[in-house]
Amino acid sequence: MSYVTILVTEEAGIRTITLNRPERRNAMTPEMQQELIAALEEAAAGTCRVVVLKGAGDAFCSGLDLSVLQSLNDKPASDHRADAERIATLFRTLYELPKPTIAAVHGPAIAGGTGLATLCDFTLAVPAAKFGYTEARIGFVPAIVSAFLALQIGDKRARDLLLTGRLFDAGEAYRLGLVNEVVRPDALEERVRALAQSLAANSPQSQAATKRLLAAQNKAWLDAAIAQAMEANAQARETPDFHEGIAAFLDKRKPVWGGRRG
Repeated sequence: MSYVTILVTEEAGIRTITLNRPERRNAMTPEMQQELIAALEEAAAGTCRVVVLKGAGDAFCSGLDLSVLQSLNDKPASDHRADAERIATLFRTLYELPKPTIAAVHGPAIAGGTGLATLCDFTLAVPAAKFGYTEARIGFVPAIVSAFLALQIGDKRARDLLLTGRLFDAGEAYRLGLVNEVVRPDALEERVRALAQSLAANSPQSQAATKRLLAAQNKAWLDAAIAQAMEANAQARETPDFHEGIAAFLDKRKPVWGGRRG
């Protein structure tokens, strides 16, 4: 299958999916999200043993593309729900992929980019990498990712990251359990390759069964949490704070919350 926004290569059983919009810091668009879903499904059905996710250029993924943000205030409710369903499908496909996944984070991974990076089985990051669930800064609700984040780091720490919307570095991400290893920039590619080769040497049937078991243990909770999250995501996009946050971001000014401008 040919792709426009990502690059897919495969060598020695290791499939590498590269977000390939470096001029936009690999910001996500609906097209990229759909292509990522397709590439992951293709990997699940294919013969590769490990999937590596990385970004071209200086960033891993900077979140939603500005062109997408510009259109959000004019979308009908049905489009907002479709957006929520698409990102939920992407995150769940990545989380439940029957093959080991590695994220190689060499630069910023913000908002949805943080979700992509940290939902992989292994997340390796350079010390300068930045993460953040920044949605609250512009009136978004980090709904879909919240279900996975609470599972990963617990309720109290998830509330800290989601409510403050603050950025944090790879060292803190490691301490929180969102990053497996912090690696020197000049050693990241080699370390990712070594880990991928090590995983590829293990039993693929055992790995698939283990990942199915882990996913099944959380399935009922995730089913309910993601259904609630998609509804919250769609509802939040109808609020005055959402419209004000988007307008303020595009105007490069501070938002005035509560539907006020004065």
